[in-house]
Amino acid sequence: MRTGVKIVLALAIIILGYLLLESIMQPIRFNRERVKRENATIERLIDIRTAQVAFKDKYQRYTGDFDSLINFVKLDSFPVVRAIGSISDSLMEAGMTESDAVKLGLIIRDTMFVSVLDSIFFPNYPIDSLRFIPYADTNQFFLGATEIETASKVKVNVFEAHVINDILLHGLDRQLIINYSAERVKITNFPGLRVGSLEEATNNAGNWE
Repeated sequence: MRTGVKIVLALAIIILGYLLLESIMQPIRFNRERVKRENATIERLIDIRTAQVAFKDKYQRYTGDFDSLINFVKLDSFPVVRAIGSISDSLMEAGMTESDAVKLGLIIRDTMFVSVLDSIFFPNYPIDSLRFIPYADTNQFFLGATEIETASKVKVNVFEAHVINDILLHGLDRQLIINYSAERVKITNFPGLRVGSLEEATNNAGNWE
């Protein structure tokens, strides 16, 4: 009987030790995975912002449609004006401007077109993946764009891209996701990662910045 009690106590100690270790390791594993996913997602949101700023530079507005944004980066181009020729030091000292040199044919302005993709990213950048949330299967970011009026009655174009933690951290401990989201709401007023805003002019800032 004593041997049986000893075995039960030993098993209980092992189980309690495992549960204690697991209670310590679970938040550590959660945070390690969370940071990995958040870092990859922040990089993607920054790229979305870069593409949106380029889109607005050309069309004076943002887009709330990923197809339009991706096709713009893949297929569109920027005009670049190149000056061929130069003004000699003596002519510059005499007060000649570049505009004068153009009129006299000393400088020729040539317009060439550069791919948007090559301008803001790099040739092999996986632009078709821009819409997808890292580590979230085929889930896509929310993307929206609109025009708002500021307190000073100025109309401003804005956009927003975001993902909530329920999607970003799917598959991890549910209670830890709930707790972490509550913390983020207190700090950033949003339970996830977001760049831009459809409600206020935020200068396209991310809520991690």
